[in-house]
Amino acid sequence: MDALRVALAQINPTVGDFEGNVTRILNEIARARAAEAALVVFPELSVCGYPPEDLLLRPRFLSDSRQAMERVAAGCEGITAVVGFADPADGKVYNAAAVVRDGRIEYVYHKIELPNYGVFDEKRYFSPGEECRLFQVDGVPVAVTVCEDVWVQNGAAERCAAGGAAPLVVNISASPFHAGKLAEREEVLAGFAERTGATVCYVNLVGGQDELVFDGGSLIVGPGGKVLARAARFEEGLLVVDLDRAGGGLTGEIPSPPPEFDRVEEVYRALVLGTGDYVRKNRFESVVIGLSGGIDSALTTAVAVDALGPDRVKGVTMPSRYSSEETRSDAERLAQNLDIPLITVPVERIFTAYLDELREPFGPGDPGVAAENIQARIRGNILMALSNRFGWLVLTTGNKSEMSVGYCTLYGDMAGGFAVLKDVPKTVVYDLSKHVNKKSGREVIPPGTLNRDPTAELRENQKDEDSLIPYEALDPVLRGYVEEDKAPDEIAAGGYDPQVVADVVRMVDRSEYKRRQAPPGVKITPKAFGRDRRLPMTNRYQAGRLDEPPKEKL
Repeated sequence: MDALRVALAQINPTVGDFEGNVTRILNEIARARAAEAALVVFPELSVCGYPPEDLLLRPRFLSDSRQAMERVAAGCEGITAVVGFADPADGKVYNAAAVVRDGRIEYVYHKIELPNYGVFDEKRYFSPGEECRLFQVDGVPVAVTVCEDVWVQNGAAERCAAGGAAPLVVNISASPFHAGKLAEREEVLAGFAERTGATVCYVNLVGGQDELVFDGGSLIVGPGGKVLARAARFEEGLLVVDLDRAGGGLTGEIPSPPPEFDRVEEVYRALVLGTGDYVRKNRFESVVIGLSGGIDSALTTAVAVDALGPDRVKGVTMPSRYSSEETRSDAERLAQNLDIPLITVPVERIFTAYLDELREPFGPGDPGVAAENIQARIRGNILMALSNRFGWLVLTTGNKSEMSVGYCTLYGDMAGGFAVLKDVPKTVVYDLSKHVNKKSGREVIPPGTLNRDPTAELRENQKDEDSLIPYEALDPVLRGYVEEDKAPDEIAAGGYDPQVVADVVRMVDRSEYKRRQAPPGVKITPKAFGRDRRLPMTNRYQAGRLDEPPKEKL
């Protein structure tokens, strides 16, 4: 045979589920063998799941990882496999790739380049490997690498494969999603392939793990830097290709390319996958969402239904004296459109009881924001009561813009187990909501919800813009400060009102304590709260801050 048949096994493991992960790997090995592949490749840390975080500090977890890898090797006959696992060796721990065949581990490669930025903390857990060497598959020299190894120019992996030494380079990866990440990966892999003259087989993890989503999108990149074949994104699959033994690219039939997604569609799919996997992997049967008639709860519910099906999604409407007829009817219409049950629990009597009991300690005057937050906390309490009673996971509905400036209530609308829109700016919420309707070919999210001015409905005639600048102006300032780490004066120099920038920055800074108490949520931007952005709550650093006082406190 003139070609080398290679299979890329894009799988969705679960952290710590050694039994399930080994079964999944062995099943894909069997499929690849049935497809007559000579080599099958699995993602980074497939055996234990990624990222295992401080589980890697537990000796038993590490020994279980090695034993699971041995079970994979024992079941690998008639084919060569490259499988990622955590390797305890020589008193250290390595992010490793095992080359297995004929029932045994033939060679273990230890990842050399350990990322320690953004969501990555690999230097906390792993020691770097020291060498990159070749193995052979049917006479073809192959170099195995792990994720970051090919992102570092002139690194050990590049030197190992340079000059045609390795016509085929395998890169096993767990590359988390953010919008636009696929283009970055393609650029990196193309550069590596061009500099080394190798064909690169890149296999990426797929699935949700807490805040992170892995979007798959495994690739074959030819020595000229051209993408030769792609796997689907956001789903498991086995990509089988025939490669020229001399490293010249594909031979035989080229697999049909998967559909390409625009920015809005890829974000929506990430939210669906991340939400669904969080629910499934944590063994919740159903989720419950407070439906206000607003756009955030509508989009959260649409995502949940696409992730889990309508039979596993419950809606709750909790009207108060400030709830308009329009928002109530839109909540009902949304539930009907998505075919989910809607429970109604009015909050008026509870709210009145609170105000009566607090009248003396509150003293004279309008209770103001305190009364607004009481309503939010009553609603959070009701949702948590239903969660306790029926075992439903509460999905919160706040977006990144609100979380950034603290326009949210602790133990109120922040109460829950998973925050679907935590990393989604408000302007993107609108884009995604319109996408839901367009994709469905009908108005799943009611027009009133899309067109109404955003409001929390916690006081008479309230609008978000009473406390915030319009989201179209707010989101770019937040992007500069939160995601791009620009100083306030640098943001203002970009044409933004210095007073607005000063107010926004103060709101972001003083809300850090709230975000620390927020539930996890799907990461879809380059810098998300939580894993990406970790700042002290007690913090007086003010470099570049403008001096204007805030207009008001939220």
